[in-house]
Parts: sequence; structure tokens; C-alpha cells
Amino acid sequence: MSDEWALLSRVPDILEEYNYLNTPRNGGPVVQFEYPEDLKNLVDFTIDGDEPREQSDVESIIKDVLHYSVRTGHSNFHNQLFAGVDPYGLAGSWITDALNTSQYTFEVGPVFTLIEDALIKKCLSLFGFEDGDGILSPGGSISNMYAMVAARFKALPDVKRTGLSNQPTLVAFTSEEAHYSIKKAVHWLGIGIDNLVLVKTDSRGRMIPEELEMAIESVLESGRKPFFVNSTAGTTVLGAFDPFDQIADICQKYNLWMHVDGCLGGTAILSSKNAHLLSGSERADSFAWNPHKTLGAPLQCSIFILKQKGLLHECNAANADYLFQQDKFYDVSYDTGDKSVQCGRKVDAFKIWLMFKARGTNGLQTLVDNAFDCARYFTEEIRNRPGFRLRLDEYQYTNISFWYIPKKLRVELDQQNASWWARIYEITAQIKERMVKNGSVLIGYVPLPRKNIGNFFRMVVTCHPKPSFDTMKFVIDEIERVGEEL
Repeated sequence: MSDEWALLSRVPDILEEYNYLNTPRNGGPVVQFEYPEDLKNLVDFTIDGDEPREQSDVESIIKDVLHYSVRTGHSNFHNQLFAGVDPYGLAGSWITDALNTSQYTFEVGPVFTLIEDALIKKCLSLFGFEDGDGILSPGGSISNMYAMVAARFKALPDVKRTGLSNQPTLVAFTSEEAHYSIKKAVHWLGIGIDNLVLVKTDSRGRMIPEELEMAIESVLESGRKPFFVNSTAGTTVLGAFDPFDQIADICQKYNLWMHVDGCLGGTAILSSKNAHLLSGSERADSFAWNPHKTLGAPLQCSIFILKQKGLLHECNAANADYLFQQDKFYDVSYDTGDKSVQCGRKVDAFKIWLMFKARGTNGLQTLVDNAFDCARYFTEEIRNRPGFRLRLDEYQYTNISFWYIPKKLRVELDQQNASWWARIYEITAQIKERMVKNGSVLIGYVPLPRKNIGNFFRMVVTCHPKPSFDTMKFVIDEIERVGEEL
């Protein structure tokens, strides 16, 4: 074995040495934070060498990168909607990268073609779609765009050939708490941001069906053509689930495509205790799910399914004759690449397929139930701990939003005026900054400007690394400790 290949056998050891695999509680800081200009002086980012490096130098480069990277597998990383990876998913990711093949034809990815087919069928069954089709895409934003492309083609079949010129002005609808990818989709597809209607939400962040119907009627009166409604299963900030049955009734009444962005909350389907959150979503025309979020499949792993079989191919196919010859020696219906917007496409299905194979649905449910249990424990601890205040009384998913109010700022309700709240919003950011700089906890904060609410913490509980009541309590204790130091 040449030295350059020998490096690969060292990579797992280096990852273990730097506590990036199954990080223990005492496995160092979540991040060794440095400002960008300082980091440039600590790591050589330039690409100007002419001669090959010694293997020891290459190892040193890798170690520098690891030293200053975020340990998303640390028990105190709660900053994003994703965190650590499932070990079976990681194994799948390493294998597919090593095999370095694409997902467009059966001849270059025979096993993976059938794996993706089996995974799509499993997801269709899981989410209550009796029949249909699907594809793995490079992230939830693209999955949501696939849905809008399919809806546009269904509404205006000639659009693929003629473009949007001389066509009715299309209008899409989504909640004001929905993911920003919907806004990007209307831009990229030429529909226009002015033709995206943001529907009002209730105090818990759920779309209000009556507001949706009024918005549709208003668009019809303007002479434009409604065609697409995006509903959300697990909003980014509050983890809210829209009322799918009521939205489905409205979409059926006006003959509109209903999509469910379940990139975050779709994982609830794996839990018999929590699958009720998705009730009514089976009536949608399409669904997007990211197992790389709560469930811990390695980034990226995004699944898009839809009910109408053949529509993906019909609206996306370009019939490239150098890839999709029709006189091949096998059944060309297994060449799935032409229903994709991509040509080269990573084999993402293997990661989550291997997780299903290794853990079974019961094993996956155990992971999901534990995440929900820990989120509920966290909520109750916050509810009962002096100085903490929940943003909502109850949470549907595993996102918990709250404030910490230091003792010196605890006042009666009638003294909690605008300037007082401004100080609480400021303190939230300051607590975050201190915890990042000392590497103890990474947790995000967000504002909700549409509801005139400033910064609050957003705690995200995921399946990996497996959370516990102790890890939940540590985050609360650390926020309290840092908050009292300010």
C-alpha cells in the first residue's frame, strides 16, 4: 500500500484522538473559537505549494482543521437543527464516498439504484402515500423546489416548453414562519417573490387556515392563478406543525397542490407516540423529509416524495441520449437520473437505508422517543427554574424557546417595559457569546420580528449524540451560571 492510501487507515484514529467520534462529556470544548482573522494566522489556508507533502505534514494539516472545527457530536452542541451523526449512517457515507459513483443510471450504480427505490417505497408507506414516486435531493431547499416545479408543471403543462411568457401569473402560499427556501424557490423558478403570499400564523407559529383561504380568494380576485400551498411540519424556530387536514380541505376546494415541508418534523413519523403530529399530511401531494436533521443521518440526506407516479420524470426529463439510451440491455426504467434536476448525484439513500437495516424501525423509534422525552424534561426544568421563561407554554416538537433573566433584572410584570425587554434580548446574545468563547455550550438564539419579539434561545434536541436528562440539565445550569456573571 502506498503512503497516500495508508493515510486512510489513520483517519478514524485521528478522529478518535480529537474526540470527534462519540464525543464523551469530558471530550474537550464544543469548539475552540477564534475570530476569522486570528484563525488565518493559526491555520495555513493558502493553496500555493508546488511539491507533494510528506504524509506527516498531511496529518498535521488534518489535525489543525480538527482542532478548530465544531464538535457537532458533542453532548452540548444544540446550535442547529442537526448535530452528531448516526454511526451506521456514517459508515454508509464513508462507503459511498469510497465507491465514488453516481445515482443516474443502473449500470453505474446497480445496488444503489435498488436501494433508493426501496427507500422511496418505504417512505411512501411511512407517510401514508399509497403509491407515487420520489428522489433523494441535495437538501431540503431543493426538495421543496422539486415540489414547486412539479406543481407548476401540473398547473401549466406547457410551461416546460414555452416558459412563463404569456402564461397566467402563478401565486404560491406559505406561512410566515415557513423556511426561507420557499422564497428562494419562487425566485429561481421565475415566479417572483411578489407572487409568494405569506399567510399569518397563530401564537404557536401554525398557519391559520382561515387566513389562507382569504389570501387565496384575494389572489383570485386579482386575476392571478393560485397553484401551490406549502405547509410545514416542524417550523425552524418554534417547531410548529400546521393544521394539515384543514389546509388539505382548502387545497382540495381550490384545486391547489399541497406540499408538506417536513424536513425537520417528518422524523416524528417514526414514533408511535408522536406520529399524530403529522395527522392529515398524508392528504398532501408531496412531502419533504431530512433524516440528516433530528435523526442524525450524515449531511446531506433529503428525501422528496410525491403521489403522482411519473410526474417527476415528465416535468424534469431532458432525454440526454449519451446517458439514457432506450436500447440498453436492461430495463431502462431503472435509470432514474432523468427525473432529477442534477446529472451527477450523490448516493445519499444508502446512509439512511443502512440505518433502517441496522436499527430497524423499533430501534429508530427508541432514538426519536428519547429525543422527545429529553425535550419535555428540558421544558419542565425551564418552567420550574427561577429566572427562566418559556416562549410558549407547550412545544409540539423538540425545539424549545426561552429566555434567561439574571437576578438583577427580575422585576414585577408592570416594570417589564420595552427598555427592559431590549436588555433581555441583549443579554441573550451576550450569554451565547460567552458560552461559544469558552466552548462550553453551542445553542442558537433567534428573534421573531413579525411578532415584535427579540432574541430568545432556541434549544434543539436531536437523536445524536444520544441526549440524556443530565445533558439537558447541564445546558440549563451553564446558561444560568454565565447569565449571572454578566
